[in-house]
Amino acid sequence: MTAAERRVEAKQAYDAYIAQCPSRKLLTTLSDKWVTLILSALAGGALRYSDLARTIAGVSQKMLTQTLRGLERDGLVERTITASVPVRVDYELTALGKSLLPLVAAIKSWAEEHISDVETARERYDSRA
Repeated sequence: MTAAERRVEAKQAYDAYIAQCPSRKLLTTLSDKWVTLILSALAGGALRYSDLARTIAGVSQKMLTQTLRGLERDGLVERTITASVPVRVDYELTALGKSLLPLVAAIKSWAEEHISDVETARERYDSRA
């Protein structure tokens, strides 16, 4: 295989349009609403689990735990355990997680700014059905 062919192959290995691409799995993770909300909540600094649960209305304990574990596994969130009574667990964005903040903040802001337009479009669409 030539060097040019290896470069093409390497580039295709990370093409999210290819079903087996690992970046597609990451896109699936990043498109989750709880991921967006957790990353946004942690933008201001470290938070305890209970603070996150209070901040993000509607997230179940199971979903919050699963999402935090996934974010920790992906290197976006770091969990710090402090030995105390009771044990204190804090979650904080890693450098990699912080690098994602501008994108997440933009999506969150866009959703908040354009929801009325989207709801109007939905009503218009549903009235035709």
